[in-house]
Amino acid sequence: MAQATKSAVKFKPLKERVFVSYSGEPEKTSGGLYIPDAAKEKPQKGKIEAIGGEVKNVKVGDTVLFDKYSGSKITIDNQEYLILKEEDILGILE
Repeated sequence: MAQATKSAVKFKPLKERVFVSYSGEPEKTSGGLYIPDAAKEKPQKGKIEAIGGEVKNVKVGDTVLFDKYSGSKITIDNQEYLILKEEDILGILE
């Protein structure tokens, strides 16, 4: 079974779920305006840190695209992660 990579927290998703790290949106627009938290959208690209035992199409280390409203956002050690179902992954970036 997969475990989180050395840089991440020890977290093991269950069944067909994946554990994804991502970087948040910029705090300012290109014009210098600050973006309030309520106006920010979830990212749509992330790196798979760990996978559940029933995941078949992706592996740890893959960079994936996913629907912006999918998954559950969690914060561990001040770092944001998503827990997604494999079916919510749209594709793998190569």
